[in-house]
Amino acid sequence: MTAGTLMAIGAHAGDVENTAAAAVLKHTRAGHRAVVVHLTLGEAGNPKLARELYAAQRQREVAESAAIMGAEMVWFPYPDGTLPVTEEIQLRLCDLIRKETPAVILTHWKGSFHQDHVATHELVLGAVRLAATASVVRDLPPHRVRSIYYPENWEDMEGWHPDVYLDVTDVWDEVVRVLRSHEFIRGGISRFRYLDYYTALGTMRGCLAGFDKAVALMVPGGRPVRRVSVLPVLEPEPRPA
Repeated sequence: MTAGTLMAIGAHAGDVENTAAAAVLKHTRAGHRAVVVHLTLGEAGNPKLARELYAAQRQREVAESAAIMGAEMVWFPYPDGTLPVTEEIQLRLCDLIRKETPAVILTHWKGSFHQDHVATHELVLGAVRLAATASVVRDLPPHRVRSIYYPENWEDMEGWHPDVYLDVTDVWDEVVRVLRSHEFIRGGISRFRYLDYYTALGTMRGCLAGFDKAVALMVPGGRPVRRVSVLPVLEPEPRPA
């Protein structure tokens, strides 16, 4: 097995869980490390709770879902709803990438109606470039991320298309546990039916891919559609003859 690390970066607590939990689980259960990064806690998302109270709830929820996924978890202290694209944040992400040395990053596609998601896309791409650039002198040496994937997200669908179908049948029960660990996904905060949408999406993508359950991801530049049981960069290496 390769020792590759997978990093999933979301604008808000819950974004990774909605869109990338299945991919994370598929690879942690195969022995890979995973690091989940939340740039904000999504603390503005509950109209019935003060931000500080909802932030505390979100901290508990992301800790629970990270434990289910078998992932390490990081959250950044930026405010929900006004995430800026700055060199300071890009360098902070650059340092994290150099520290964790992910082979693969999953994050938001740019075609989103949510500004924080668009900002996250730009921040991550900038950080990936900085992390790989030897002339950017930081505490840790450069690291090149081998692949970036954009998981399917109902808020990020403008110009998005499926390039990879990942078979997640064997981890699907745990995916649903991750979804249910967040109140806004279970229902009762947002009018959008997150749980119904993402569980139905797993079935629909499975139908199209020939699996029981699947998730779809986009790659930069587009590729011929692939149906896989592990992301290509993280495939097991062949045993020596």
